[in-house]
Order: sequence, then structure tokens, then C-alpha cells
Amino acid sequence: MTDTTITTIMTEPGGLYRLAAWTSPSFPTGAFSYSHGLEWAVEAGRVTGEADLRGWIEQCLLCGVGLVDGVLLAAGYRAAGHAICDPNRLDELIDLAAAWRATSETALESAQPGASFLATVRAAWPSPALDRFAALCGERKPGLALCFGVAAEEIAALDVALFFYLSSLAAHQVSAGVRLIPLGQTAGQRLIAALEPAVRKAARRAEHEDIDRIGSAAWAVDIASMRHETQTTRLFRS
Repeated sequence: MTDTTITTIMTEPGGLYRLAAWTSPSFPTGAFSYSHGLEWAVEAGRVTGEADLRGWIEQCLLCGVGLVDGVLLAAGYRAAGHAICDPNRLDELIDLAAAWRATSETALESAQPGASFLATVRAAWPSPALDRFAALCGERKPGLALCFGVAAEEIAALDVALFFYLSSLAAHQVSAGVRLIPLGQTAGQRLIAALEPAVRKAARRAEHEDIDRIGSAAWAVDIASMRHETQTTRLFRS
């Protein structure tokens, strides 16, 4: 696979339609209300312009939440497979997804949108597999990436699901930066275009990475999230 292509196992238009809907800013997960520590980084002068924001998001994608969420998505997708559905593995992943957050705010950033995503998809696109997954979760909130992976297994190839999810993650960060720095809308679209190689790289790595060897190395993002917890004036929840 090259840096400029995504290998697509046949994904029907209906599957692409759902992925586009699930990653749309209008899909009611509440993801727009989280900045993943970016709000503190802007206030502290660590991210001041377009170039800084691009570097910040690339680190998130390749060394932080993008990599972690991508691997969780892939693991959930495989564990939910019709031929090899493994409820014990899914049960482990629910707890692992909750543990794989460095701060209380990033934990909320995963858990609350995950619960909203699962409830909304089950209401709009009923699925016995998702009903079983929700029952397995019980009172636990499994995290957005894991929920997305389980839902996507029925409708799309893994590489396509990863690319849509990580593209959405990057877009949410760009949107937060456009509002916080602030930047113009054209600058935001330049960033979306410039981040495509990082999104592709993160998707490819997540598809093939061993979940037992993965972790976050985006230390500045974790510190920013911790500092955001006590930030006096806040627009975002993380």
C-alpha cells in the first residue's frame, strides 16, 4: 500500500452513506464540545496559528488519541465479526477503552460521545449486533472508537471505517482551532487538506498494529488536558 492510496474491500454505497452520516458534524454525539486540550494550548500560547495547529493535530493522530482510538476501533471491529463474534474479547475491550485515557476530561471525551453514538445508531439503524453489544456494556460507557468499530463491522471494510473515523477526529480538532485561535474558514480547509497524509498514515498503522504494544506518546496533549481541568474560562469540555 502506498502513501496515496487506501485499499478498499468492497464497501456498498449504503455503507458509505452510513459512515458519512456517523462522522458528520451534525451527528448528535456532542463531539463538537471537546477540544482535547487544545483550548489550554491556545490560551498558553503553545498553539498560535495554522502551522502550530497542524503540528498539534498530527501529533494527536500519529502519537496520541488517533493511534489509540484507531487500534481500539480495529480490535472492536474484529471482535464483532459475524463469523467470529467474541463477546469475551469485546468485554475486555470495553474496560481497556476506559483505562486508555490519561485524564478525566479525555475519559469523558470518549465515554459521553460513545454512549450518544451507540444510542443514536441503534435508534436510527436498528441492529441485533449493536443491541447485544449494548447489553454487554451494561452501565459501562465503552468509548466512541470501540462503538464505531463494532457498528462499522456490519457495513464497511475496516480500512474505510478507520479512514472515516480518523478524518472526523482531525476535522473536529480543526474546527476547535478555527474557533479558538481564531482562524478563517479557508485556513481551516487548508488544514483539512494538509492533514490527509497523516490521517492515511494513522489509519494504516492502526489497522496493522498489535494492540498489546500500543500506547500514547503525545505528552504535551495530556499535560494540556490536565491544565484545562482548572482553566478559569472555558468554551470546551476538554
